Amino acid sequence: MWQQIIDIDKEIFLLINQGMSNPVFDWLLPILRNPFTWAPLYLFVVIFFIKHYGKIGILIVLCTLINAGISDGISSHLIKKNVKRIRPCNDIEFKHDINLRVRCGSGFSFTSSHATNHFAMAFFWIVLFRRKWKHTLWLCILWASLISISQIYVGVHYPFDILCGALLGSLIGILNGNLFRRFVPAFSKETIPTT
Repeated sequence: MWQQIIDIDKEIFLLINQGMSNPVFDWLLPILRNPFTWAPLYLFVVIFFIKHYGKIGILIVLCTLINAGISDGISSHLIKKNVKRIRPCNDIEFKHDINLRVRCGSGFSFTSSHATNHFAMAFFWIVLFRRKWKHTLWLCILWASLISISQIYVGVHYPFDILCGALLGSLIGILNGNLFRRFVPAFSKETIPTT
């Protein structure tokens, strides 16, 4: 049963890594997975939260960082170091079949920390802001999904790594978002106060 899952995982990996190959994705997806690409967005979000929500905005930023730290700790230090799944680009029997478009990391593959961390942030913000901004849900999921799928396309993660990372991150984000709303009275109401 487990071997069947691994075989299907590799087939889907090849469909994305090879089957979707084109010059636009070859240029775009390595850029999308690079954290420096998103730095201006993160800076804008931090400034927006603080400017728009004042002290609560600072708390949102701090809790976003804590949320990301929790997701990264669970994915990178707890799960990866215990599961020890080899990345597709480091698998001796498989790496010659893939198109590697970025440097292959030396760490383990399961779960994808990119997927875990970005879905954790996405769902943390969704829980906080979905009532105020209806489009938050789709924008956050699209953003996290693009970064996650690019990990498969460039050759550093299997789809199962991404799927499980996304599910783990979503659960962490939802849990932390609900804890935030519970313990910060302003977020227990329908509307979020501004400064």
